[in-house]
Amino acid sequence: MTLPGSPHVAYRGDTLHVEDCALPDLAARHGTPLYVYSRASMLAAVGAYQRALAGRDHLVCYAMKANSNIAVLQTFAQAGCGFDIVSGGELARALAAGAEPGKIVFSGVGKTRAEMRQALDAGVMCFNVESEAELDVLSDVATQAGRTARISLRVNPDVDAGTHPYISTGLKGNKFGVAHADAVKVYRHAASLPGIEVVGIDCHIGSQITESTPYLDALDRMLDLVEAVESHGVRLHHLDLGGGLGITYTDEQPPSADVLVAALLKRIDERGHGHRKILFEPGRSLVGNAGVLVSEVLYLKPGEEKNFCIVDAAMNDLMRPAMYQAWMNIVACRQSGDQPVTYDVVGPVCESGDWLGRDRPLAVKAGEHIAVLSAGAYSMSMASNYNTRGRAAEVLVSGSQSWLIRDREQPSELFRGEHLVPGG
Repeated sequence: MTLPGSPHVAYRGDTLHVEDCALPDLAARHGTPLYVYSRASMLAAVGAYQRALAGRDHLVCYAMKANSNIAVLQTFAQAGCGFDIVSGGELARALAAGAEPGKIVFSGVGKTRAEMRQALDAGVMCFNVESEAELDVLSDVATQAGRTARISLRVNPDVDAGTHPYISTGLKGNKFGVAHADAVKVYRHAASLPGIEVVGIDCHIGSQITESTPYLDALDRMLDLVEAVESHGVRLHHLDLGGGLGITYTDEQPPSADVLVAALLKRIDERGHGHRKILFEPGRSLVGNAGVLVSEVLYLKPGEEKNFCIVDAAMNDLMRPAMYQAWMNIVACRQSGDQPVTYDVVGPVCESGDWLGRDRPLAVKAGEHIAVLSAGAYSMSMASNYNTRGRAAEVLVSGSQSWLIRDREQPSELFRGEHLVPGG
């Protein structure tokens, strides 16, 4: 039985599998909490973008903040992807995974001078600049280094993506990007600076977007700007349309990547901009439905108002429910004929906000395993060591093969860099 999300996560008989690997078997081998990712799911997701862009000058840049395990990055690098990074640490990860520096775009509102120099030395494709102040600093850093920084401006189009306020990035009140009304002035300033080469324009309006209309609205505003900027003699070679396409967690029905891309390309062609290179920065839509979080049921605790299913995964392993009140599907790794009981699925962390799901019907016993589905994005990448809990192990699956791609953290590793004071 296939579940909502990826077809590569499904029941075979009574047992939940990722591709051809049974999750209870992986849990027995590697322990829990455990993240498991489907390689086939990731390749199918990026393939939808690439097929829709076939015949165009394009680059799909995986937004690695969604999931930055180096084996995940390696999978996308081998598939021909570039990378969208937001820190010097992500640059180091991407290079360690085999990324080509000339396929990396550097986004983010708070790039430091050291990070700028690191990216210039690596030879990244482009900086997505998010303020005039950043532009001036980048020009200074590039000039001192004897280099030229290729830039696009991230323009804030003031388009409502209709998503959670914490992951909305394209409105006037958001911290991201250059205001649409100021963009022409800032582009003209950029073109006058030493050490700066203007190459493109960038836009990103949010995350978990489930409709095409906000993208088309933002695109129209971007193309208006392209025409205005070029009327002042500043050439723009590429259009970076960002990411943010949603996935199915429950009953969402976002457009498929190929349908969305086709609609955007059609609009670009209609407006006479089909000659430009096209960039996309998908993250969640490439990895979200590829991953599951497997956790052992520790205790079943009946209560007067609530029944609790206490598991060994917690908010430090999966922050999305606590931070965004996100709904994520939770299922038993082995189905039984028992009558389901409605539980709040909670972890061991000492916070009332430590919950993975509320009011979930589950037929489980202590010692069995549950799986949180669609956990490939913004899950392990947002994990912490709160309560001195080691972060989970990670496994990558391809068919019947599986590889441990991250060791489980041990307590001694968590305070390795800390120091007692003499005589304390």
